[in-house]
Amino acid sequence: MARKPGVDLGPDADPAAQRVPGRCSTADTHTAAQQVAPAEQVAPVETGKRATPLTVSIIVPVLDEEPRIGDMLARLHHDFPGCEVVVVDGGSSDATPDLVRPPARLVHSVRGRGAQLNVGVAHSSGDVLWIHHVDTRVDPAALGQLRAALADRAVVGGGLTLRFDRRTAGLAYVAATSNTRARRLGWIFGDQAMFVRRTTLQALGGFPDLPVMEDLELSRRLVRIGRTVLLPATCTASARRFTEHGTLRMLVFMQWLKLLYFAGADPAALARRYAAGPRPLRRRARPRVPAAWPQLPDSHIRDRFTGGQR
Repeated sequence: MARKPGVDLGPDADPAAQRVPGRCSTADTHTAAQQVAPAEQVAPVETGKRATPLTVSIIVPVLDEEPRIGDMLARLHHDFPGCEVVVVDGGSSDATPDLVRPPARLVHSVRGRGAQLNVGVAHSSGDVLWIHHVDTRVDPAALGQLRAALADRAVVGGGLTLRFDRRTAGLAYVAATSNTRARRLGWIFGDQAMFVRRTTLQALGGFPDLPVMEDLELSRRLVRIGRTVLLPATCTASARRFTEHGTLRMLVFMQWLKLLYFAGADPAALARRYAAGPRPLRRRARPRVPAAWPQLPDSHIRDRFTGGQR
């Protein structure tokens, strides 16, 4: 019987069908993410008579990242020399586009994380799409673990273990809760270097065209059709926003934005709110103290205590 086009997640799937977007079988779906053990084996893709490793395209959405883009691209070329790197500029007003040089490719897009990622996908060729943020540093061991995890056809995507570039108790708590959420719910965010099979992404219609929360929305869709994994390799994210606004305030702020998103708030308004950061704390005005108390004559002080009697 002819096989219907779609994303075949079974172990005996026809690899050619993996390139055709369509409907996924609900029999192969899983709702929980799991952690995988580190390994360096390469997941093969059958092409005719010989197997080749999964090709990986790294997509980097950027906007006004002149101080960071050069060092980040140098790390990618050094740590992942076999990966295609596509930088998607969302209309930078600084010199970010001028700093993107071969072997990285520069493409342009309208501003908005979801739109930029979809343009990057359209200009890439890898079997796997791997999202890197410019202010993160990815463990070089992640590529081998990624390919090993995707050797299981039931795995549709995943992310890396989050850590921060500063060590505080508050940031350790944020990282731990983020990693637990990724394992239990399958919610993986951009600062965890999300990856997804191209065939799976095509079946889902691409990245959600949202200016913010596109990673959360894609994660929720992924766990409905397959299994996601959290790799042991780390993705070290910048703690600059937590440092600027305070860890507790930033944590509460991000949870509040998620609640607003789930409640149906306008994503464009959420994006503006996210860019602005938490509102400044209101401080109570202190009563003004005179620079110098008025000097009262001794007779006035004596009269206050004696009632004017001498």
